[in-house]
Amino acid sequence: MIEIHTVKKTKEDIMNPESLKYHKEHTWVKASGKKATIGITEHAQEALGDIVFIDLPEVETTVEANSELSEIESTKATSSVISPVSGTVIEVNEELSESPEIINEEPYGKGWIAILEMDDVSELEDLMDASEYGSYLEEEAK
Repeated sequence: MIEIHTVKKTKEDIMNPESLKYHKEHTWVKASGKKATIGITEHAQEALGDIVFIDLPEVETTVEANSELSEIESTKATSSVISPVSGTVIEVNEELSESPEIINEEPYGKGWIAILEMDDVSELEDLMDASEYGSYLEEEAK
């Protein structure tokens, strides 16, 4: 008889991918060398509700960590997207101009917002990993 073992993914695994770093303002970053892809978390898009518009940053804009990268409008509110790292915008997700709801559908995939050339990769050390972010969400919910 063959036993089949399945590994159950927890809600946190799906909500907060391990490969990303997280900011307390509910943004994520995926770093590759000096390039940082940035988006909002599953938690943020759920809290916002249906996203109807995003004001994308301009390419070549310089952004400081902890400052506004863009703005998102949903059926509930307008919210700032806070950059988790400092750098220069080298690419934006133009698809979001026509279809901002992609962020609701795939916040960690096709719903990325911008790619920055980071000024200082050591800023990544100040961000949370997936389990720290999960704990942060639990504390925030209390």
